[in-house]
Parts: sequence; structure tokens; C-alpha cells
Amino acid sequence: MTWTLNDLRTSPNPLASHYARFRVQQRLLLTGHSHRAWPDRAREGQIQAWDDAAGAVDDKWERAFEKADGVRRGYARLLDATPESIALGANTHELVVRFLSALPLRDRPRLVTTTGEFHAIRRQLQRLEEEGLEVHRVPVEPVDGLPKRVSDAVDDRTASVLVSSVLFENARIVPGLGEMAEACRRHGARFLVDAYHHLNVVPFSIRELGLEDAFVVGGGYKYCQLGEGNAFLRFPPESRLRPAVTGWFAEFGAVVRGEGSEERDASRGAAPSPRVVYGPGPTRFAGATYDPTSHYRGAEVFSFLQEMELTPSFLREVSRHQVGLLARTFDALDPDPALIARDRTQPLEETAGFLSLRTSDAGTLESLLRKEGIHVDHRGDLLRLGPAPYLSDGQIQQALEGLGQALQQLPG
Repeated sequence: MTWTLNDLRTSPNPLASHYARFRVQQRLLLTGHSHRAWPDRAREGQIQAWDDAAGAVDDKWERAFEKADGVRRGYARLLDATPESIALGANTHELVVRFLSALPLRDRPRLVTTTGEFHAIRRQLQRLEEEGLEVHRVPVEPVDGLPKRVSDAVDDRTASVLVSSVLFENARIVPGLGEMAEACRRHGARFLVDAYHHLNVVPFSIRELGLEDAFVVGGGYKYCQLGEGNAFLRFPPESRLRPAVTGWFAEFGAVVRGEGSEERDASRGAAPSPRVVYGPGPTRFAGATYDPTSHYRGAEVFSFLQEMELTPSFLREVSRHQVGLLARTFDALDPDPALIARDRTQPLEETAGFLSLRTSDAGTLESLLRKEGIHVDHRGDLLRLGPAPYLSDGQIQQALEGLGQALQQLPG
């Protein structure tokens, strides 16, 4: 099925019929940047996971691994990568921790990041700093100069640079990722990019961005519509990092072949292996037993997106129109900028999947809007409005009318 932008602007949006169980026509869900509605096809995956478990019991895992491969292929298409370079996890934090645990932090105790990272990275690095690691935080503003500031901060003591490709507070697309990657190459540091707010709303190509040797982390809870439990870590195919935080699934193939770790072999009275064994490809970053339901659901959604021809380039066209419509409709409200304002210095073409409005009443406005069936969220003093391709122009305008009414209800 081939869509045009005009198809999805109408009321009702024809794509919305595929999201009936999330009632996207009856609710104003401007939380597409946080938790997108799942297409109805996702439920088929959930049911199949149950049926496979009931029918095959412990033999379900072969089928579950096939679904995981389907999720890898989906992410590989979005990243311009190979499925064999995609490790999966329940969330990005889990995968970032494994990545960090593989770094030579004794010899290179310095980590470089920015002041604009999401909490999965921000909090973990802050805690590691308490344990003695050196964490250098580069100011994220002004964004145009961020690549040079990050590059200048990398030295021979740096184990890794961790940055986002799109900032989670204001959807600003970060420029110069290739420049930062080159600085890491010069100094032998690993480069990790958090692409969660980039993937499936702005086209992403590791080759075009110059990130062939970078690690890329993200997930499907937002723009990919996969729901929980579908995070990924793309790693360079030649990487031989050995995560210290590792589960037995990371040696799954070795266990089947009768190989294993020094500790396990010694406990059986066998001659100890010299080192802990890691499996090939994505299993290197694997954990342990997990709930495979998310992969059943994720594989179905990726298939749905392909069948609907909802490609990243088309979804970018839809997103630019919808974010632009949000901005124009907000401007037409003409509110007191001391009360609420958007950053007009941030070009809309350099904005990803949502619009941020700065106001000290962000939390109050979110609550007022929720009472009227308008779903948004806030981060500190930023009210975030995230559209989605299943919304019509009329719904977006209706939501902004609700915002205008909510502003009138604020005290003072």
C-alpha cells in the first residue's frame, strides 16, 4: 500500500483504522515521542507467543529466536546495517551497561558525554563517577558547536564518547556525528550513539553518517511502535569487546557444544578453559533468559510497517508536516511568551519527532490537558508534544485548541 502525505492529513486518518485497539481516533495522543500506539498486528504477535509457549513448552525457543532475528532484520533496515551486527536487550540501559563493562576503564578511566543525555546514560555515568571514573560533560548548547567541543574533549585516556543523535528534551538533531567519530578513531576511543529519538522518524544510515565503527543504541518503544522489551545495540562487526556484565546466553552456542567458562568447567572436574567463552555475533552482548513475547510483537510490527510502506523517508515527510503544523498552530494562539514559548532559533528542519514548549507550568498544563483527553508529557519546564502518522491534521489542531484553553485556566 502506497500512502501520500495528503492521505494521512484527512479526518479520519485512514491509517488510524490499523490502530483501533489503541483508539487513536477517539483520543488525542500527542505522546508519539514517548510511547507510540501499537498497530493491531502487534496483538497477533502477543497471541502467537502464548500459543507457541503452550504448544511447544520449552521447545518454543527455536521459534522465539526466529522472531528475534526478525527484529534484528527490522532494525538493520533502519540503521543501514547487517542483522548480524544487532544485539537485542530489554532496554537501552541494559545494553549500555554491558557496553561500559567491556571498556578498558583501568587504563582509560575517562568517559566523555554531554549535558543533554537521557537518564539511561546520565544517571549511570553519574553513579560510576562516584566510584572514581572520570566523566567529562560537554555543554550541549549551542548545538552547532557541539561536534568540536566533544572532539576537543577526547584524549588518549578516553575509553568512550557517549552522545545522542537527537536530544530528548527538544528533538534537536545533533550535527557532526562523523566528526566526533573521527576524533574517537584518532585517540582509540569507542564511540556510542544513542539514536532512540532518531530511528524511524528521521532517516539514519551508519554509512552516510560515517559511523561504520560506532556503537549505536536505541529501541522500539517510541517511533518504531514495537512496545516494551525491544532495545538494540548495533556494534561494529569486527568488534571483539568482552562485556564483564554477561549472561549465559552469551555462550549459548558454546554450552550446546559442551564448551563453557573456566568456573563451570572446573565445577565439573574438567580442565578449565583459559577464558570465559563468548558466542559469535550478537550473542556477545546477550544476557540470560528473557520474555520473548516482545520479539513476537516486534517482528509483527516490523512486517506491518513494511507492508504499509511506512519507510523512514516517508515518515520523515509526515513528521515534518505534523511538527510544522504544531508550531504554526501554537504561534497562532499568540500566548504570552513569558508564560509559554517555543524556541524559534531552532529550525524546524533540524527538529526530529516532537515540539517542545518552555513553560514553568509544564506539569500543570499536562494535567489540565489530560483531563480533556489530550495526552502530552513534560520534562522539567518543557512541555513535549509528539504527533504520529495515525493522527489527522484536525486532531493536531484540536489538541492545540485544548492547549489554548488550558493556558486560560492557569492561576494568575
